[in-house]
Parts: sequence; structure tokens; C-alpha cells
Amino acid sequence: MTIDLDSMTKEELTALRKGVEKALASFEKRQKEAALAAAQKAAQEHGFSLDEILGRKAAGKTSVPKFRNPEDPSQTWSGRGRQPAWYKAAIAAGNSPADLEI
Repeated sequence: MTIDLDSMTKEELTALRKGVEKALASFEKRQKEAALAAAQKAAQEHGFSLDEILGRKAAGKTSVPKFRNPEDPSQTWSGRGRQPAWYKAAIAAGNSPADLEI
């Protein structure tokens, strides 16, 4: 796509600039959202929340752990939110949720 900028009026150029700025802001927002989702997924795969990795306290009430990884007792899960990778693997290996309860 080629745009002949020399033949455009000032109003057309201004409108084009506004459109480009809006498109760039939208693109950057989508990229940040994708990066955040990837970081959250990576943290979850290791049994953590992104806030835990970054050392931030979660806003609001924290949940009490309900399940523990039998292979690594330091990994726990409250039963809320996404299932950690270790929980999914334990269930796939034939463990029942009751086997993993604390």
C-alpha cells in the first residue's frame, strides 16, 4: 500500500496522523495484553501467580490453600482460579482431588 503524501491536503494529513497514532496505541495495548497473558500462563505452569513471582501482595482477601503438590509440598493451590500444571499432571496420572487435599 502506497500513500501519496504530497497530494494530500493538510486536513487529510492531520486525519491520517491521528489515525496512525490511534492504531499505534491500540497495537501497543494489544502487545502488552499478550505479554501479560504469557507471563501469567508461565507463572501458572510453575504453580505460582504472577503477583507471587513479582513479590506483590494480591489485592483483597487471600485464599487458604486447599491442595498440595505431593512431589513438592511448597506448591499449593486454593482450588480457585486456573489449575496449576502440577495439579493437572497429578490428576492425569490417576490421583483424585481428595488425594491432593491438605
